[in-house]
Amino acid sequence: MTANLSILHLVLNASFVVQLVMLLLVAVSVASWAAIFRKLFALKRVKALNEAFERDFWSGTSLNDLYASAAQNAKVAGPMERIFASGMREFQKLRERQISDAGTLLDGARRAMRASYQRELDVVESNLSFLASVGSVSPYVGLFGTVWGIMHAFTGLASLQTVTLATVAPGIAEALVATAIGLFAAIPAVVAYNRFAHDIDRVANKLETFIEEFSNILQRNLGSGGSATPSGR
Repeated sequence: MTANLSILHLVLNASFVVQLVMLLLVAVSVASWAAIFRKLFALKRVKALNEAFERDFWSGTSLNDLYASAAQNAKVAGPMERIFASGMREFQKLRERQISDAGTLLDGARRAMRASYQRELDVVESNLSFLASVGSVSPYVGLFGTVWGIMHAFTGLASLQTVTLATVAPGIAEALVATAIGLFAAIPAVVAYNRFAHDIDRVANKLETFIEEFSNILQRNLGSGGSATPSGR
């Protein structure tokens, strides 16, 4: 009886529908782990790039030099650097049009940074919805496999005159494996989703703070011209 209740034996002897459910859950679990590792490495890269640019930004380098570097490294830059480049690009375009009103210049730069911020946040949040779906749906898919397996097991027992625990246990155990696989797929996805959501909120707050600080710098340096430098943090 112990040998017959091994996990491999239960999976191989389950009904076709239960096996299909198990296969689906295993595939979802593999895709979920792949998404988790991609998001983990992506968030680490975003944090590293943002911290590197923030150090350069507050190091005393002129805004024009920072903008030239950001424009040159646009493809490999982090979210904070691209947001800065968007604000500086719009700010300079408005000044080239001989617009001298401080409010118009700041509003234009802020709108450009907000649009860039939303684009960057959409990229950072990619795959989160997939993890949320896996975490919420997988247990129910596994439960469906379990219910179907139990129904199939009891249907097979209907023709037997004598039913013992030894005859009932294998069919029920086969069905319960589906629920176990569903939980195995769901739990890591839920844990990863909560962790990533927290990390993304911190990244978003940092980017919003940078937008406000950079807007204040532009406002202070509007009358200075030339190569203004970030100061007074």
